[in-house]
Amino acid sequence: MKLPFNLVCAALILAACSSSGKKIAQVSQLAPDWTQPTSTGGTLTLSSLRGKPVYLNFFATWCPPCKEETPYINTLQRQYASRGLQVVGIDELESATQAEGFRKQFHLVYPAVVDNGTLQAQYLINGLPVHVFIGRDGVIRKIVAGEMAHAEILSAVRSIL
Repeated sequence: MKLPFNLVCAALILAACSSSGKKIAQVSQLAPDWTQPTSTGGTLTLSSLRGKPVYLNFFATWCPPCKEETPYINTLQRQYASRGLQVVGIDELESATQAEGFRKQFHLVYPAVVDNGTLQAQYLINGLPVHVFIGRDGVIRKIVAGEMAHAEILSAVRSIL
């Protein structure tokens, strides 16, 4: 039996993707670990934050809803830092200079990492902003694509504290 060429190609592509070792982030699953460069020149690893409630905020400097949400997210980091909250801004596909400029513009008290596309692939990012809420145990509790109202962000943060 001869298989159609397009079926063979599709099977090869699926096999290559599934063997790449890239874990896709899913609610109720352990968040995939990563190490990314920060906007200040260091690196940050998600596993280094285990034991803390973590809020990943995917943004870009050109994104109007991201700019609108940022001051409130910064306020939450300040407000809940004593309870262990760690917000991490994840700048999508921009430079460290752009990410650090954004941090300075909004006086952010939390770090920003510069995603080279790895996190974009893990979290299936195809629009911004995206919000990911991770419990102290490293399990993803909620993923929200798109802008969130302040009350929704607050509720999600409180759910991981």
